[in-house]
Amino acid sequence: QVLLTESGGGLVQAGDSLRLSCAASGLIFGNYAMAWFRQTPGKAREFVAFISWSPSITYYGDSAKERFTVSRDNTKATAYLEMNDLKPEDTAVYYCAAGSMLRSYTTNYFSDRQYDFWGRGTQVSVSS
Repeated sequence: QVLLTESGGGLVQAGDSLRLSCAASGLIFGNYAMAWFRQTPGKAREFVAFISWSPSITYYGDSAKERFTVSRDNTKATAYLEMNDLKPEDTAVYYCAAGSMLRSYTTNYFSDRQYDFWGRGTQVSVSS
């Protein structure tokens, strides 16, 4: 059974930083691309960041560029999302997702349909 477990969310003030973690089990972690999405009530899931299975390729959504950094440690089967200079509009539930390396992600890394497994999410709340 594949399990993705996010952690590290919480309530912070604008300008603060958080580091989210996504621990994976039940899969060969190094064979999966990882991505972070976020969602607020009543809105579609929004792409945040992507990292390839060998951590040399990363992509970011517009809201994450220059403030967020995605990384992974294949030895720990864990992906990370470092978020700096947080803003109230970053408030959302953050999800990690894993997608098979057999797919091409060059043009559609931002689509949630590319990913096979999802975590249950961690809440990030940013106060002004």
